[in-house]
Parts: sequence; structure tokens; C-alpha cells
Amino acid sequence: MNELFALLARCLREERPVAIATVIETVAAPESGSSTLPPVGAAILVSPDEGTHGTLGSAPLDQVVTEDIDAALAKGQGLTQHYGSAGEPGMNDVTVFIDVFAPPPRLIVVGAVDYSRALVRLGKLLGYRVTVCDARPMFATTQRFPEADEVVLSIPSEYLATVSARLGPLDAICVLTHDHTYDVPAIATALNTEVGYLGAMGSRSTHQQRVQLLLDAGVDSSRLHRLMAPIGINIGARTPEETAIAICAEIIALRSNVEVSSLRDQSGPIHRVQNP
Repeated sequence: MNELFALLARCLREERPVAIATVIETVAAPESGSSTLPPVGAAILVSPDEGTHGTLGSAPLDQVVTEDIDAALAKGQGLTQHYGSAGEPGMNDVTVFIDVFAPPPRLIVVGAVDYSRALVRLGKLLGYRVTVCDARPMFATTQRFPEADEVVLSIPSEYLATVSARLGPLDAICVLTHDHTYDVPAIATALNTEVGYLGAMGSRSTHQQRVQLLLDAGVDSSRLHRLMAPIGINIGARTPEETAIAICAEIIALRSNVEVSSLRDQSGPIHRVQNP
């Protein structure tokens, strides 16, 4: 058990996702002997980087609990589960608490543009660890983005390649460069990750050009359904702040599996003429 908690402490120090499931209560069924139940305090630790460690004393129970741990890690939320002694659902022989320790979800903003500043501020408000990445030294500065957790001066596709293995369903990438030179390679790289949200700014005509360039670059057309472009939901956003709200609303809706009126799924101009 000491080794288990030493591994947990190391994952926490290194800000790596990890979850530990601990037996907190057992109730022997009348027809079964108490020897089939795991001891209170038995634990299993799961880390995407370190694998699975520990046991509850039963291979079938370990398997079911490990599957529930994986689901809890994907959601970033802990929970209490009840099982039979061999992992059977709908029984209360064994109560397990799954505690999830996950670093804040990441929001990577590609492009150090004016719209990015508003998105950085809103992303921080929503609890994201925000990174701004741009290859232009005049734009990618901490002075322009003081609220970002980090500002990376790099070609976006190259930076995304270095962090791709650590991106998961709770993370988001927003490509705001509006420049095919940077956004096409960045999107192609992002499509190879497990990131939960991938959006790109631009008009419908710009996006059509972008899609063709992605296909020309060898991206499988079946994977493009993940790309939310034009980015954001349809709330009539015009200012950087309004656009940031539209983008974050779409991120939240996609994460929560809630249907919204996304710009991607509509036709016609993004910015409609307002009547006086």
C-alpha cells in the first residue's frame, strides 16, 4: 500500500492524471462467505502514464472497477460505486470510492491575435490551463497575454506535436490564426490527438479552402467531422469578447453532449446585416 501512495504522490507532483479506487465498505450477502469480500482499504490506482497498480483481491472485481476508473478519469470526476463481490452490477456487497486527481483541462489557443486575448481571459475564468502559441515574436509575448499560463513562441504544428500525447477529451484547441500557412498543419496535427474540442476561425469560404488543403495534405476526410469550423455557436457574436463566449459555449456543449446551434452546421453568412 505504501508503494501505491508513493506512486500517487509522484503523479500529483508531476501534475499527471491519476485515480485511486478504495474499498470503503463491505456487506456480506447471506448466501456468501465474508472471505470473498475485499478488505476495507484495499485499493487500485490507475494512471494513463503508469498503468494499473494494486488489487481488490479478485480479478473480476478488479476488471470492472478498473473500467469505471478509466471512465471517471475521462470525465475528470470522482464517484462512489457499488458492486457484488465479483463486480456484479446492481449489488451492494462492495462500496468503492473512486477519487480522481486530474490537472486542469488545457485550452491551447493557436494564434496570438486580438480575439485570442478575450478567449484567454474567458478560458481562465472557466478553469482551463491556457496556452497561447504563435510563431511570430512580435505577437507571442507575455505582455500581450498576461493572463495566459504560458505563451509559446513556436510553429503551432510543431508545438502541438510535442504535447499531443498528453491531450485528452477534456482539453480544447482553438485555431484562430486565420492563415492557412499555420492553421492547416496545426489542424492536421490536432486531428491526430485525443483532444475533446477542435475549432477553427474563418469564414465559410475560408474553411472550404482549408478543408481542400487538409485533404491535399493527406488528412482522411472521415476525420474532419471533429473540426468545428466556423468556430462557435450562433449567437450573433461580433466583438472578440462575444466571439470568446460563442466559442466557450460550444466547447461546453460538446463536452456535455448538448445539442446547440453551431455555426458549422448552418449556411449563409456568419455576420448578418443588422437592421438600423
